[in-house]
Amino acid sequence: MRKAEITRTTKETDIKLSLSLDGGEVEISTGIGFFDHMLTAFAVHGGFGLKVKVSGDLEVDDHHTVEDTGIVLGQAFSKALGDKSSIERFGSFYVPMDEALAFASVDVSGRPFLVFDADFPQEKCGEYTSAMTLEFMRALAFNAGFTLHIKALYGCNSHHIIEAIYKACAHAVRLAVKDNGSGEALSTKGLL
Repeated sequence: MRKAEITRTTKETDIKLSLSLDGGEVEISTGIGFFDHMLTAFAVHGGFGLKVKVSGDLEVDDHHTVEDTGIVLGQAFSKALGDKSSIERFGSFYVPMDEALAFASVDVSGRPFLVFDADFPQEKCGEYTSAMTLEFMRALAFNAGFTLHIKALYGCNSHHIIEAIYKACAHAVRLAVKDNGSGEALSTKGLL
């Protein structure tokens, strides 16, 4: 199957999301231009089909829209991966973006954890608050069941640092969810 559709409505956001681990159309609309750019990059670099439509309380700020989208995307990964059999499980990747360099490493283990080490010189990229990168990645990791480590090694432009993080994460996840054809979970326990 390796596909999932999730709808989540709260008093703060209304989100419709579809994900295909094996590619497809990419259509992103969150109301935050830079976030749309990051989600598009995530989908394209991960090789994922991803459609996201978000209506959020942007009159407050971008927090609920970004975090809740991470929650729903994480839930979609969890659903699309099912019992996690036949996947490579681990993935790691470096991405340079001009002067910035970011690294991401993921274990699709079912044990959610996030280590996030990044500083952002500029507080905002358009209407996107740089600090929301942490919130998005935390929501993604904990709802997908990923152990996710992210590090921005250096950079002086927040746009470049954040984009390198999203792309590194996408490539790491792409490697981890690749179908290895074994029909079994890659674990000494026999399941993930």
